[in-house]
Amino acid sequence: MARLKFLSIPRASSLLPRTPPPPPQRRVTFSLHKARPASFVPLRPPFPARAFRRTPCAHHERAAATTTIGRASVRGGEAAAREERRMKYVLVTGGVVSGLGKGVTASSIGVVLKACGLRVTSIKIDPYLNTDAGTMSPFEHGEVFVLDDGGEVDLDLGNYERFLDITLTKDNNITTGKIYQSVLEKERRGDYLGKTVQVVPHVTDAIKNWIQSVSTIPVDGKEGPADVCVIELGGTVGDIESMPFIEALRQLSFSVGPDNFCLIHVSLIPVLGVVGEQKTKPTQHSVRELRALGLTPHLLACRSAQPLLENTKEKLSQFCHVPIGNILNIHDVPNIWHVPLLLRNQNAHISVLNQLGLVSLASPPNLQDWTRRAENFDNLTNSVRIALVGKYVGLTDSYLSVVKALLHACIACSMKPLIDWIAASDLEEDSAKLTPQAHAAAWETLKNASCVIVPGGFGDRGVRGMILAAKYARENNVPYLGICLGMQISVIEFARSVLGLDTANSTEFDAETPNAVVIFMPEGSRTHMGSTMRLGSRRTLFQTPDCITSNLYCNSEYVDERHRHRYEVNPDVIGILEEAGLKFVGRDETGRRMEILELPTHQFYVGVQFHPEFKSRPGRPSALFLGFILAATGQLKAYLSRQQNGN
Repeated sequence: MARLKFLSIPRASSLLPRTPPPPPQRRVTFSLHKARPASFVPLRPPFPARAFRRTPCAHHERAAATTTIGRASVRGGEAAAREERRMKYVLVTGGVVSGLGKGVTASSIGVVLKACGLRVTSIKIDPYLNTDAGTMSPFEHGEVFVLDDGGEVDLDLGNYERFLDITLTKDNNITTGKIYQSVLEKERRGDYLGKTVQVVPHVTDAIKNWIQSVSTIPVDGKEGPADVCVIELGGTVGDIESMPFIEALRQLSFSVGPDNFCLIHVSLIPVLGVVGEQKTKPTQHSVRELRALGLTPHLLACRSAQPLLENTKEKLSQFCHVPIGNILNIHDVPNIWHVPLLLRNQNAHISVLNQLGLVSLASPPNLQDWTRRAENFDNLTNSVRIALVGKYVGLTDSYLSVVKALLHACIACSMKPLIDWIAASDLEEDSAKLTPQAHAAAWETLKNASCVIVPGGFGDRGVRGMILAAKYARENNVPYLGICLGMQISVIEFARSVLGLDTANSTEFDAETPNAVVIFMPEGSRTHMGSTMRLGSRRTLFQTPDCITSNLYCNSEYVDERHRHRYEVNPDVIGILEEAGLKFVGRDETGRRMEILELPTHQFYVGVQFHPEFKSRPGRPSALFLGFILAATGQLKAYLSRQQNGN
């Protein structure tokens, strides 16, 4: 008969006879099936009566918690829950192909759990070797999202912040580069005590420790750790670069126990055009690959164009070993705000709560705001046409936060956004000779728009087209919003067109320009590109309360917004620019760095050095984007009047 060894102490109880303590090295075993007197070895330090020594394995904890000695039943699990609630993890992986929407799925799972009254945090794992996303091309990886602490992270963290209304840190984005950097730093310090440093256990231990440490950081403005940490593993199951992370997550799932770990696998259910049948084989192979690596999904989130048929769900359940009630269908919807509702309607929260043992702590999900928002957007009939003039319009994810901020502002104005993507280079004179049709179409689109926005970017490609777009908006009283580079573009255009400085330029585009109106920041690094810009949340002080921007920010004296730039307006030319009519109404705390400009004679001509799009939220749009859309729809004056009257 199998016997387990336990350590305890002499106890003053009538249940067990008093016996002299044996020598310290002696251990006496007893059967779990027969309660009988036994001798015990004293422990140091002494533990209270009826206490067992906690083992590191969650499975053994549960076994010990229900062990009966005589007539005394020790229920250690309940006592442990009262003393310390363990973190619950929800892992979201992807299979078959990339780009299935794992980020939206993970965010939506978090929304539903938060609607159940739970506190939620998020972690994104990116298996690439880059330390962060700061030096990656927008064409290759989409936009670089910037956090309050200056972290340059994957755009999915922007989804988490917008959906869950939380403020994450740069440590919430784990990359292979960060993990290996931390492991190598420890090795150089001698922390591994001369051992051979290997992927297992040193890299996997670093991943687990990182996850468990970051998951306890509060991100919702409250004290104490969250209840649930949603982890998204980037890439596709089977990718060679993600193998250390999958192994670390396998170990994590075992160490925390099944009641604290839930795996949701996002996969594709394609439909072949000729046959017209929903195919489950790709998902079957993906789940098989995942199980071969030691992870078994508890739920399947199946992406498809149309809702899944019942026989498709039955086949998935049979061959993927997932209960049919845990097979979720995330089919195409009119807007992504429907995804949390879709999950709620399929009782995804009940499946997750049951797996994590949180049913007793959760309440029915309250998603009234999400329902109202999704339905309002679907029912909108009026629209506003927005010209977005940029460098990276070939991939719309390059400006994802800008698009979301425009959406939030338009919804607040009861308008549907119609974004016209204009490649800045198509507006240039050279384009008229090389690609005349694209040139004519770009200018026609620009002139038909109700407003113009020029977002951030780097490099000189398309700069002349942006300058022409800013000039068109200024001369024709078309609402204009310039963000980061867009603000610098408006300064260059104003210096050239109004001040007559034909050679006015930025040293980023022309290092030898005699009229440098935009210069490299003195504290910037010219040798290293990563994490050397002016990053994160910075304070901007309004110079006058009598300006559009201050009024949009509820007449506040200052505003904290996120930055990402290494060039700035030359403080030596501020005087002549303001004399000509361009006003810098916001500056940093030193007073020498220009943050906000306005043209008082224009209905809305605003440039900002920061990125207001990063803090825009559904139901709480960015003040500047809201003012931009209000101006485009002729509602700005009435809105500002209500603001001043306190309505």
